[in-house]
This record gives sequence, C-alpha cells and structure tokens, in this order.
Amino acid sequence: MIDLRIAGGTVVTPSGPSAADLLIQGGVIAGIVAPEVDIPTARTIDATGRLVLPGMVDVHVHTREPGYEHKEDILTTSQQAAAGGVTTIFGMPNLKPPTVDRATLQDVFDRYARTSLVDFNHNPAPTKFDEIDGMAAMGVNAFKIYMVVDTGRDYPHPSGTGIHDHGHLLQIMDRIATTGKRFIIHPHDQALMDYIEGEVLGRGDNTPEGYASAYAAREGVIWDTAIDVVLRLAEASGCPIHIAHMQTRRSIDAVRRAKAAGIDVTCEVNHWAPFLSTWEDVQTLGPYALSYWVPDDNRAAVWEGMRDGTIDIASSDHAPHTREEKEIGWTEMWSAHTGTPGIQYYYELMLDAVNRGELSLARAVDMVAGSPAANFGLGGIKGGLVCGADADVVIADMDHEWTITNDDVLSRCGWTPYDGRTISARIERTLVRGTEVYADGDVVGEPGTGRLAAAGANRTALAGKGL
Repeated sequence: MIDLRIAGGTVVTPSGPSAADLLIQGGVIAGIVAPEVDIPTARTIDATGRLVLPGMVDVHVHTREPGYEHKEDILTTSQQAAAGGVTTIFGMPNLKPPTVDRATLQDVFDRYARTSLVDFNHNPAPTKFDEIDGMAAMGVNAFKIYMVVDTGRDYPHPSGTGIHDHGHLLQIMDRIATTGKRFIIHPHDQALMDYIEGEVLGRGDNTPEGYASAYAAREGVIWDTAIDVVLRLAEASGCPIHIAHMQTRRSIDAVRRAKAAGIDVTCEVNHWAPFLSTWEDVQTLGPYALSYWVPDDNRAAVWEGMRDGTIDIASSDHAPHTREEKEIGWTEMWSAHTGTPGIQYYYELMLDAVNRGELSLARAVDMVAGSPAANFGLGGIKGGLVCGADADVVIADMDHEWTITNDDVLSRCGWTPYDGRTISARIERTLVRGTEVYADGDVVGEPGTGRLAAAGANRTALAGKGL
C-alpha cells in the first residue's frame, strides 16, 4: 500500500507539467501515474486545480544562530521556509562564533538537528586552511566567503569570514578544488569601495539614498571588477564557484562568457534584485529595502539572465534584522545592518512572476529547485519530482490573489519589505520527505525533523551517524 497519493493536480517534473498523481512511499517519490490508475493508498491529498511542484532548495540563508538569535534562529527560519515552500536550507557562516572549523560546524549541525523543520546544510568559511578538508568530510556541500569589510559596523560581515587578498583567494580555491565542493563568493572590490564610500561620506551623505548610490556607483564597478577577478581565478584553479548577488549587466555578461568558455561557475539572484530594488523602493522604504539598489538597466539585465539561464539559481539571501537595527539607517545608513528577510515569500513571488509573464514556469522551477540541487551535490536527491528522489513537494494555487502583510510574518524580526504587496499565487502545502510541514495556512512540522542534506557519498556515510 502506498503511504500518500497527491491526486488531481498538475505535476511539474523536469520533463514538464502533466495531469498526473504523485505517489509517495517511505519519504521518497515512488511513482507518477495517470489519475485513473488504481493503487491502494493509505492517504490522499486532493490537489485538483493546483500545481504540484518540487520544494525549493535555498543555498543562501542567514539563520542568525548562534550569536544573533535576537534577529532570528534556526527554528523560526525553518518555519518560514515551510510556509514558503522551501524544503532545504543552506546556512551561512557569519555567526558568533563564525563557522570556520570542525568544532563550530559540528555545533551548527547539532543546532539544526535539534530544531529545524526542513532539511539543511551549512556553508562554512574556509578561512582556516587546515580545516577545509575536515569540514568537507563532515558533509558540507559548499564553502562561503565575503570579499568585503564593513564600514561603520562589524556585522553582517564579521571578522573571520572574509578573504580579500587575491593570492590568498587563489590558495583557498586550490584547496577547495581538491574537495569537489562549490565555493560561494560574495564579490566585492574593497579598495574601490573604500574610495567611493569615502567620497559619499565626505559629503556628509549618510542616507539610504547615499548608501544605495555608492554601492551602485559607476554602473556597479565594485561588483564587476571583483567578479572578473573571481572568474579568472576560478579558471586558473579549476575550483567550482558560485557567485552571490548578481545585479549588474557587465557581471551577467562576464558570467555568460565564462560559462561559454567552460568555467565551472554558477550564480544566483536574491529576492531583492528582481522584486525590491527600484529607486522608489529606496526612497519609500529606506533601510528596509537595503541590501542594494539595482538601477533599471541592470534590473532588466537580471531578468534577461534569469530567462536565458545565465543566472542559474534563485536563493533568498534571507537576512533578517530588527526594526531597531534598521531604523538608525534613515539618518546613519552606514551604521544600519543591511539585508532583508526573504525566505517566506520568494517562491510565491517567483510564481507570481510566472503569472505576469516575466518568467516561464520551467525556468522558475529550475531556478528554485532543479539547478541548486544539481549544482550543490543534491541532484537526484532533492530539487525534482522524479522517482527515487526525496518527496519534497509544494502544492500551489496559481489563481489566488492575496496581499502580503507584516501580520503574517513568521520571522522573529516581525516585518517584511513586501508588506502591502498583492500577488497572484499562493503556496498551500509543503511536504519534506513526504511529511507535511505546512498546510492550509499553518506550520504543522515538528522541530528537529529536518535532516542533513549531504551529497551522494557523504549522504550514505553520514546516515549511520544519525545526521
């Protein structure tokens, strides 16, 4: 007897959508069958008129635990993930203490195992050279560094998580290349930024508009030069890399050329670039919209890159901060903590973009699920509704107009930059390995049921350790 049948919906597989029923047995997808096929089933979920989609694999999530639990923690992050159709999260190393060695990594893994509702992994910083191999063996699928030093604050890019010297960066790439893991890089040209910030602050402009203009200055030169360096070093080292925060036309063109040349590079777009980066957003929401301003021409290039596949992956860059940490930004933006919460609504915003004709359904699903799984060691395990894969499933109503409000926010920070925005698609259910974690407006998953989402060989080896 089959454990669960999701019946009557349109199942979206890597081959495309079809009217079919999804069969789940023992937490994995056991079959995709025609609706008329009669199979004994313990339980059926009616998905008539709905899309049945793979769960999102979000490889860029700031849980804030340990060290910054006043902003967020793993439990609240995973609750938002469940509500937003995200079934696997990869955490980031900018914690206290930062995740830079086996001891801090084990502590973080233990924390996920105790409280996460969804499956997980973590991207430690490879700043301790002799710890890289050991952390790779623990089951991580990627490493992460920042090419940035904060000006006027010590967070969100704390000491221990950055590499700025190009020789050091190449050395780290050489070592990561031997592990086969992907290297996530926050690109940034610190020397140029020091000069540009100095000019703006020298004029006494510490406003959201001044900050936004500085980071987008000269058509995004701080991003473009850094990404050019990273791509060249990736070619020289053979290290698989992943570039965060794509937001300029030149950078997207550079990645497009690198892919054509055979360099192993993937890149991501975060929720704020297509959906929260206009000058009007900066003026009306100020620090609550920053992250970054993306001028119109660059935003058009982002959408082009999303459509043609140059930008492979949609990752939330979920980055919650308290209102107090944001409010100071109205008059002292360089003292505010930058970043915005995004994990709860990104999948729905992408589906809304499908309804608006901005993106095909196939591209949206590949960006949130198929591509991150395939490029971060989880192909065939996560990211697709295929037989034998984990039954990470989202059921969505593509004809449901509703308005996002702060009242529905599950983040500890209690706000969303999308408050008041009306969209046309709604996630109704989320299942992780065949078990519902979100249903009909409520988070129903149990803390501590998430598991380590390790790549192939590590998945088997670590299973015996209870991870």
